[in-house]
Amino acid sequence: MWSGPRNLSTAMMYSFAARGDARVVDEPFYAAYLAETGADHPMRAAVLGSQPVDAVEVVKSLISPVSEPVFYQKHMTHHMLTHWPLDWMAQMQNVFLIRHPARVVASYRRKREAPTLDDLGFVQQTRLASLVDDPIIVDAADIRADPAGMLQKLCAALGIPWTENMLCWPAGGHPADGVWAAHWYSAIHRSIGFDGPEAPLPKIDDRLVDAGLPHYEALAARKLT
Repeated sequence: MWSGPRNLSTAMMYSFAARGDARVVDEPFYAAYLAETGADHPMRAAVLGSQPVDAVEVVKSLISPVSEPVFYQKHMTHHMLTHWPLDWMAQMQNVFLIRHPARVVASYRRKREAPTLDDLGFVQQTRLASLVDDPIIVDAADIRADPAGMLQKLCAALGIPWTENMLCWPAGGHPADGVWAAHWYSAIHRSIGFDGPEAPLPKIDDRLVDAGLPHYEALAARKLT
């Protein structure tokens, strides 16, 4: 599952974890991304100490066999640096989780000041989707508007059984949460399921929204409905 930050991505990870037949992993390239870029993120030292910092080592862990029928990998598109290997994607079913840039930017700015376009993953998501034949694309707004309906469609596209277990999860987080959950996941930790339909788009005049919108619209034109 490829998304940018503030994109319903953790809720989706919890949803798949609640299936009962899935292993989940939370942003496995985060430490490698921080180590190579030197990016100053919240809890940087803790993140670097919690995961491998070698991208090749991370890839090996993602393509290794697991005992569960479903292996759900939550990836941030901006973590994937352009010179890192991506041939392993061909062994995966790749889903792209999109969200309107106005919502992404408004949410991100509440957690971290002065983001750049690279921080938000719009451009990188377009690049990664271009590497996949017939990518599966889902919109966070559609999932919140109709969780059961959209998750059934997603499961059908993936060729895995749908279960109502995906609609709810225990409050308080998941053992697979990254160490950064203490900073980013406070709202989702209070949840026990998907929030209701999103409010009207926030009216913000922001160059990041303008830059991200063409990427969002191009992918949205091909999304599951």
